[in-house]
Amino acid sequence: MPKLAVLYDAGQAVLSTFDLDEVLQRILAIARDYFHLPNVAILLLDKEAQQLCVRSQIGWDAGKDKICLGYHDGITGAAVLKKQPVYAPDVTKDPRYICAAQSTRSELAIPLMVCDEVVGVLDCQSDRVDRFDHETIELLTLFSTQASIALQNAHLYSLERQRARQLEAINTIAQQSTAVMDLEDLLARVCSVIQLAFQVSHVSLLLREEGDLVLRAHQGTLTPCIPPGGRFPVSQEPWGRVIASSGTIIEKDLTTTPEPERLFKESASRMSIPLISFGQTLGVLTLHSSQPNTFRESELQSLESVADICANSIQNAHYVERVKQLAYLDGLTGIFNRRFFELRIMEEIERARRYGTGMAVIMADIDQFKRLNDEFGHLLGDEVLRQVSSLFHQQLRKIDVVCRYGGEEFAILLTQTNAQQAIAIAEKLRRSVESYQFPGVPRTVTISAGVAAFPAHGKSRDEVIRAADNGLYAAKQAGRNRVCLASLARAAAGGQ
Repeated sequence: MPKLAVLYDAGQAVLSTFDLDEVLQRILAIARDYFHLPNVAILLLDKEAQQLCVRSQIGWDAGKDKICLGYHDGITGAAVLKKQPVYAPDVTKDPRYICAAQSTRSELAIPLMVCDEVVGVLDCQSDRVDRFDHETIELLTLFSTQASIALQNAHLYSLERQRARQLEAINTIAQQSTAVMDLEDLLARVCSVIQLAFQVSHVSLLLREEGDLVLRAHQGTLTPCIPPGGRFPVSQEPWGRVIASSGTIIEKDLTTTPEPERLFKESASRMSIPLISFGQTLGVLTLHSSQPNTFRESELQSLESVADICANSIQNAHYVERVKQLAYLDGLTGIFNRRFFELRIMEEIERARRYGTGMAVIMADIDQFKRLNDEFGHLLGDEVLRQVSSLFHQQLRKIDVVCRYGGEEFAILLTQTNAQQAIAIAEKLRRSVESYQFPGVPRTVTISAGVAAFPAHGKSRDEVIRAADNGLYAAKQAGRNRVCLASLARAAAGGQ
């Protein structure tokens, strides 16, 4: 067959699909059928492991079809090192030769290149000595260029699909974390979503409790070595290092590790990521694989984003559990009460002071609420309070705290928020109430709000609350249905 026809047919075949396995099979089929090669393989380069691993092959002896060679070992390694074809016309006389098939007498290794970087090797073997002439080597080299492009396209397509799955998982976990506040339910769902999205053998969540790590949830196909709720010291390796360093640890080969330390009997590699919320390590998210060398540094960004969402969700669920235990809910509106506000503002100020993240308080009041009660009755007034509470919840982040401070007054804690951001949030809340049509109320309901930030407007709980109250007073004095910052409140008070 003429050279151009071979290259055209080969190019059409390998470039017509983005599925990696299909691309590999087509490359091998072309090498076998067009070039009459009984033994041909594609080895892909793993830079992190510094290995060439057989990804697909035809004609290799049983047991050789899954091997990984050293980065520069054998004739294939020589092709990687030189970035050009390497030919051994008689393998019995070439000390670099590594046997893949007993019938092999000559071997040609052609590097698969993308942008002057080796991504793999097309390894061609024959049962005849000096099987490959100059023209065949040239033709196979030209074909390998097309094969390289096809492999790169398939690789990029696979990465995009993987990234899309991971982004979908992150979004799903974020949604679950806002919708599910029961801790046990949340942990089970998170494990399930991660295991499916990142296609790992098993996922487990270990939480810190009184100096121990406790297996609180897991999901996957491996066999547990300890039961759910099983405990071990927080200092046990590798989790002690994960918690102490607040960093991720990848263990590439656990095959010689005792079973109890693996957590799951078939676990051969794992990645352990700390769950950190506001500087506090709550536990460890661990991904397990039944195969060694599964996890890569390149996967860290997506998984650490998942771990951050999980940590904040777990922290929120902890807070909700405490709320349930201590009855910190307002009976009318279902939101937190003043007692809970007093507890959380102390925690948030301390957190902001320690980490320099800032926080803010909004004190909001329903305008002319007494008049509304007098005109339409207390039952309708109570419903307005419930609706306003619901509007606030819809507009705020899950990590923010909305409390009924007393009567028609609300207190809102905004974590990691400065004064200008808090002003924008308060204004959004004001507009949402003003534009809402309250059932049974024929006129517009509005709110006034005062905003204060730590440490700009106060360095203690009392100072921050007093500053926000002054802002609320200024908003009322200025005509209601508006937001005032604490500093503006002081200026207004000084001018009277």
